[in-house]
Amino acid sequence: MRKNLLMWDETLFRDPDVFEIDYIPEQFNHRDTQIRELAFQVRPGLRGGRPLNTICRGLPGTGKTTSVKKIFAEVEDVTHRLVPIYINCQIENTRFAIFSQIYRRIIGHLPPSPGTSFKQVLDAVARNVLREEQQLLVALDDANYLLYDKEINRVLYSLLRAHETYPGLRIGVITIVSDMSISLQTEVDARVASVFRPTEIYFPPYSEEEVRGILGERIFQGLYPGVLRPGLLNVVVEQTMKSGDLRVGIDLIKRAALNAERDARRSVERDDICKAYEISRYLHLIFSIRTLKTEEQQLLQQIAEISISADQELNAGEVYRFAKEQVDIGYTRYYEIIRKFDAMRILNLHYRKGRGRTRLISLRYDPERVLQHLRQEQTI
Repeated sequence: MRKNLLMWDETLFRDPDVFEIDYIPEQFNHRDTQIRELAFQVRPGLRGGRPLNTICRGLPGTGKTTSVKKIFAEVEDVTHRLVPIYINCQIENTRFAIFSQIYRRIIGHLPPSPGTSFKQVLDAVARNVLREEQQLLVALDDANYLLYDKEINRVLYSLLRAHETYPGLRIGVITIVSDMSISLQTEVDARVASVFRPTEIYFPPYSEEEVRGILGERIFQGLYPGVLRPGLLNVVVEQTMKSGDLRVGIDLIKRAALNAERDARRSVERDDICKAYEISRYLHLIFSIRTLKTEEQQLLQQIAEISISADQELNAGEVYRFAKEQVDIGYTRYYEIIRKFDAMRILNLHYRKGRGRTRLISLRYDPERVLQHLRQEQTI
């Protein structure tokens, strides 16, 4: 029996980095078409021109970010004239924050603060880029968050019309959008649309066989042989397809192996996968909560607390009357946040016909889980 147990200094992981969300695999399958299209969009920048603007659109976990980062790595290998800059708009969701990250990539550090204006940041970026005879390629990942916060037009306008103030400055933009309910081309205003004119590249959901192949490759790279039996891979694939997000499957394997390792076992059992899924299935909620401002987290907490005692969908107006006593928030801002939660797939917002149109709210997640993850985020 003892030989089946791990020693204190042994591990089940051959390479734990393989299971990190931001891991970029050397072998990236099933997205050859999309990567070729991205390469075509970028190619003018390699010749000294402006890269073509692009929208990468698809559900979460369909390879959009990885494809863009693979292209960026290739660009950095072949030229210094085109500077690729990746920005996570879940975190950097204002114009100043985004241009501060561009400043850091070009200058080498964040802008001095406090008191630095947006114009000073843009001036410094433009001067350096023009002096080095470079072009910029900016990827705005999860650009739909800029739309929720009403920043998308300000950001795109400043990027795409910068050449009017700084002749010779060439900037191409890749927007990555995971919210399939919005069309970015129709959401931007006329000033932006006239210079944006993007090509859309669609990233379809992975098929069951593609998911099996990708997860199998991660297991081969990241775990020692025999840690996850082939039959249990079928369970992981089933849960991944149920969630609709490949990242859930990757996280599920990592957590299941950690469960086995904690018990000093040399292989994963079905119960490890079931326990891990109870955490991995909430990845979207966890990531979403991390991006919320303080008042948005407070409002979500109020909705979750009301939902625990309610046995039906919540009336949005009644929720506001209760929440405004706990959260310092006005009527207009309240509905802006509620619509944002709906777009982020944290809750459902819909209308009931009758006398007028009553707006109803229902959480997509167990309210107890929502409160648990909110508390965890607030203690970080």
